[in-house]
Amino acid sequence: MSFRWRIVLAALAVGVFAILAASIGSYLASRNALIKSVDDVLQQASATVQGLAANRAVAIDPNTGRVYAITNPVASLYYTSPEPPPEPLLPVTPAVRAVANGNGRAFFTDIHYQGAEWREYVVPFGQITINLGFLTETPAALQLAAPLAGVNDQLGHLGLALLLVALAALTLSVLLGWFVSRTAVGPLNGLTASVEEIARTTDVSERLAPGGADELGRLRAAFNRLLSALERSRESQHQLVLDASHELRTPLTSLRTNLEIIRRIDELSEPEREVLVSDVLTQLQELTNLVGDLAELARGDQAHVETVPLRLDLLVEDAVELANSHGRTRGVTFVTALEPTWIEGRSDRLTRAVGNLLDNALKWSPDGGTVDVSCARGDVIVRDHGPGIDPGDLPHIFDRFYRARAARALPGSGLGLAIVAQVAAEEGGSVGAFNASDGGAVLTLHFPVVPAPVEAHSAR
Repeated sequence: MSFRWRIVLAALAVGVFAILAASIGSYLASRNALIKSVDDVLQQASATVQGLAANRAVAIDPNTGRVYAITNPVASLYYTSPEPPPEPLLPVTPAVRAVANGNGRAFFTDIHYQGAEWREYVVPFGQITINLGFLTETPAALQLAAPLAGVNDQLGHLGLALLLVALAALTLSVLLGWFVSRTAVGPLNGLTASVEEIARTTDVSERLAPGGADELGRLRAAFNRLLSALERSRESQHQLVLDASHELRTPLTSLRTNLEIIRRIDELSEPEREVLVSDVLTQLQELTNLVGDLAELARGDQAHVETVPLRLDLLVEDAVELANSHGRTRGVTFVTALEPTWIEGRSDRLTRAVGNLLDNALKWSPDGGTVDVSCARGDVIVRDHGPGIDPGDLPHIFDRFYRARAARALPGSGLGLAIVAQVAAEEGGSVGAFNASDGGAVLTLHFPVVPAPVEAHSAR
């Protein structure tokens, strides 16, 4: 079922409920008012008969109990002592007998009389004198009844009128529902057509026309934000592919050249062969590192897994131990100042981020130099004593594949610090970089600190 017909049916359901409630309420209110008018007539007649009886001006038929003083409404007296009328004029029920015996109260009821529906009022009448060949006094009940034919006729006309009004109102509800659905669904159909066109062309640079401040306007704005995010993601992916292909071109070209030289390996001297093999291994290591960095970046786009509390200082200590083994070939040492720090995160991702910071510092440190590493209150600070970062490069050093001019002669893919920034963002942290006043670069990595768990365990 279409959305338009749902709106029409919803309007029709609301209309039916409202019309039924109004019609039933009107009918019952009218019926009560008409019955009340009949009840008032019966009560007035009762007062009239009671007044005539006080003046002894009431004559009754001893066989039926009919009161001759009034003819409209019909009135009769019913008594039980010494014996009831043999042929009561109006129907006698146990409730009527109770009133006649002085054990009941006045009441109104509907009865069937002479093949029609009547309204009856039964009220205690007090003592009456009856001539049964002798005079006797007895309590009695006064029965008064009026036909409801006129009331029923009026209610019939009212019901027909309400039915016609209800049909007209339902028809109007359908028409109004259809009009409202067209008004509401029309812009939605236009929005759907625009979205379908974007889906068909896959052109995420397109934008929907801005709407107003209503729900459709908000939906348009939300969809435009989604398109912008998708466009940025696609551009980032496209740029990643271009950058990766550019970075892969150099080692692949070098490998191709070296492999072509290998065809003439018999013409090379032993030292030349050693150099050739060393170059090939270095290029293969660059390719391996680049592929690993690309895999690490892609891994960061996966669903976030559960984090656990861990000791950041112990994780940094392990990373420094590994970095020291790499720095021995150049005489670079890492000096640490570590304080116990608990954070929440994923050990493997954090180890990679800290390791990349240390590798970057090792790359820029002079032979025989030192790298200062500190960890406290969620901050990891790595400072080298190299040439520092060019001010023009500072805003970009955490970008993917960005390599400063001074770094283009050094090994690396330009993804190490980008991975650091990505890990920090995933773990709710941040990164920073600046130059020390007395030389060298300072790179920082910050994570929110959490309380130590009751049963503290290390990240080893």
